Amino acid sequence: MTEQHTKIELKEVVKSFSNNDVLKGVNVSFKEGEAAAIIGESGSGKSVMLRIILGLLKQDKGTVLFDGESISIVRHKFLDKVGMLFQGGALFDSLPVWKNVAFKLLRGPHKLSSKEALIVAENKLERVGLGIETAKLFPAELSGGMMKRVGLARAIAHEPSYLLFDEPTTGLDPIKAANISQLIKEIVDEQMATALVITHDLSCVKTIADTIHFLHEGTITWSGTHDEMKKVDNGMLFQFVNGLPSKINDPT
Repeated sequence: MTEQHTKIELKEVVKSFSNNDVLKGVNVSFKEGEAAAIIGESGSGKSVMLRIILGLLKQDKGTVLFDGESISIVRHKFLDKVGMLFQGGALFDSLPVWKNVAFKLLRGPHKLSSKEALIVAENKLERVGLGIETAKLFPAELSGGMMKRVGLARAIAHEPSYLLFDEPTTGLDPIKAANISQLIKEIVDEQMATALVITHDLSCVKTIADTIHFLHEGTITWSGTHDEMKKVDNGMLFQFVNGLPSKINDPT
């Protein structure tokens, strides 16, 4: 088996907002071709960690590495290879769907002609289960599930090596959530991408992730596979997986 090289690594990453210490020394790495999930309670800092990787937030302390180099130095190189599905879709309301999908193809290092970009956008829309007639619609005309699919089509339009997903199933009913999770899994496998999904949807985790990391009280407190996670029989991870309250009130 080919050795998997570490592509993204966080070392002792710390981030605070006022007096709220969100990340307290996160150490975690993601290997080439791996599909990893970060899980944890709401407000545990999962999305903050993702934004730090993307450069949307700056860590207070610690280092983020891409291919062994500080990601702050090679950020443009990294971002050129990244496709991102944001939690709310983050579509541009003023642009038709096809221009949303082809956003990275209409500018920058991946720039194509409008005709070429439209063809790619239509192909990617079909890949995520939407007809090409969707291309000329505007985001306001889409359902929540369709917005997720358009966001996914945009994420893969430039054939990225890295796919990042922030709560990809939020706001969807269980059937649509399962469909999106399966679609993401298929696309990650097809593109042989290194993928990172931030979620508290354990069904999504089971479908997509090879490796799972549990973020609790500002640090990664557990890492393993889905099968290993099912065998955890105590502690906060056990409570999280089984939907148990952190404190049980005295009935009296």
